[in-house]
Amino acid sequence: MSDWIEEGKKAPAFNLATDEGEKVKLSDFVGSPVVLYFYPKDDTPGCTKEACAFRDRKAELKQLGAVVLGVSPDTIESHAKFRDKYELNFPLLADADHRIAEKYGAWREKNMYGKKSMGVQRSTYLIDPAGKVAKVWKRVRVDGHDTQVLQALKELQQEA
Repeated sequence: MSDWIEEGKKAPAFNLATDEGEKVKLSDFVGSPVVLYFYPKDDTPGCTKEACAFRDRKAELKQLGAVVLGVSPDTIESHAKFRDKYELNFPLLADADHRIAEKYGAWREKNMYGKKSMGVQRSTYLIDPAGKVAKVWKRVRVDGHDTQVLQALKELQQEA
């Protein structure tokens, strides 16, 4: 279990397959802010609500120049089903060996009803156009999170 990547640090590079089987690298998005969010599992209540909130705010996110990328340990096939079922309009990245979640610090020990296990801690990283982490949400509460992300994007744009 690694430490969280903190604000002001360079965002760790990645090269992951999308829900369409294409490879995506963080460096593909230099010049645009990136909303990189880690979630535990496709098609579960909290993860669905979070993904649909980002889907529904697509126009606002795009207006701010932002790219949204969802990351979980699920397979490409699982991501494709999840995307199609909820008409998600941004890439879902397959981090099956959770290497990228570990690099960002999102792979953590979880305690559910006294049972400990390792898994993705719902978290979001706002990466600025230069590839630095501008904002981190370490333990995301789904309700209102999309609004928090949009607000942080607006602040980032004003600083630029």
